[in-house]
Amino acid sequence: MSDASVDPRYAPIAPPKKAVKLSWSDPIFRGLVWQVVIIGSVIGIVWYLASNTSTNLANRHIATGFAFLGRVAGIPIGEHPIAYEPSVNTFGWALWVGVLNTLQVSVIGIILATVLGTLIGIARLSRNWLLAKLAMTYVEVIRDIPLLLHLFFWYGIVQTLPVPRAALNPLPGLFLSNRGIRFAELVWEPAHTGAFLAYLVGLLLTVFVSQRATKVQEATGARPAVWPAALGSLLVLPIAVWTMMGAPFAWETPTLRGFNFQGGGTLSPEFGALLIGLVIYTAGYIAEIVRSGIQAVPNGQVEAAGALGLRPGLVLRKIVLPQALRVIIPPMTSQFLNLTKNSSLAVAIGFQDFVSIANTTLNQTGQAIEVIALIMLVYLSISLSISLFMNWYNKRIALVER
Repeated sequence: MSDASVDPRYAPIAPPKKAVKLSWSDPIFRGLVWQVVIIGSVIGIVWYLASNTSTNLANRHIATGFAFLGRVAGIPIGEHPIAYEPSVNTFGWALWVGVLNTLQVSVIGIILATVLGTLIGIARLSRNWLLAKLAMTYVEVIRDIPLLLHLFFWYGIVQTLPVPRAALNPLPGLFLSNRGIRFAELVWEPAHTGAFLAYLVGLLLTVFVSQRATKVQEATGARPAVWPAALGSLLVLPIAVWTMMGAPFAWETPTLRGFNFQGGGTLSPEFGALLIGLVIYTAGYIAEIVRSGIQAVPNGQVEAAGALGLRPGLVLRKIVLPQALRVIIPPMTSQFLNLTKNSSLAVAIGFQDFVSIANTTLNQTGQAIEVIALIMLVYLSISLSISLFMNWYNKRIALVER
């Protein structure tokens, strides 16, 4: 039925607009006044703090601004994922190295803590009595110990490893000593960069093909096969690019020279202790989130799957976990944020993350306000990035009402 045939008697009537009265008894006027007062108070407080700070800095002849970021740092940084020379690079470059160190431990920690926490959370619901009790003991014990003690404990364990000359060699090319973990590292060539870029292009193509297959399935009920395109884009294309660029494949193996190893990749004792402590501690909380999410799935879903003859592992992967994710993702976001912010405790065991390098910068330059503002900005940016990604993923897996 068209809109022209609708009886005008049943057409929606807009409520009359209420005029604002200049009276305290009018709730609209009263609300506007309170908003003006609150906003004005906030502006006044900010202005007072800024003015007072500027006056005190001027009286003490303390320079302000971020010009110090262009000065030579002279801060030795033991572990840096990018090239860094203390006598050449600036404070700004040193702080960027600290950001990368923080991101490195946060990203790896989030991935490992998620995997470990998920396994422990599933184990807590196991029908095996011993496995369930061990998982419960892990959760109850780990969560009751402060994170700082975790870091001290694992740092002490790492320091008890033998010296490089007597390093443990559990696998070929892998050496464990009190100087850290040394491992064989791939010699990166331009061909590897080309293969990686080809893989990213293949990943985009795979996503595009998968989305088209979903649309075809919604229209016809039959889903076209995606795996041939995925195999060609993600495997054949990168290998073809790598082969055309010479197919280099060389490993640099650590070798003992003097009192330490040379060559290969390195994980410092501080980085290892920080990563282990963060992963083990955060996994205890993630395990409880996963357990509660699985228990939130109606038991009838599991019973129906069992009636169809599906195996328990298949039921968990295909039925229970996909539905539990809608309950798991929101609190999991908080744990990811906690792990990222807890990485600032690295200063306690000597790992030079962003906070550690920022504190050294503050002590050398005296630019306390600027450095603290940078710390706040960096952690705010990282936290908002994690929240935006997790909110996007949570919205993507949410139930869509028809």
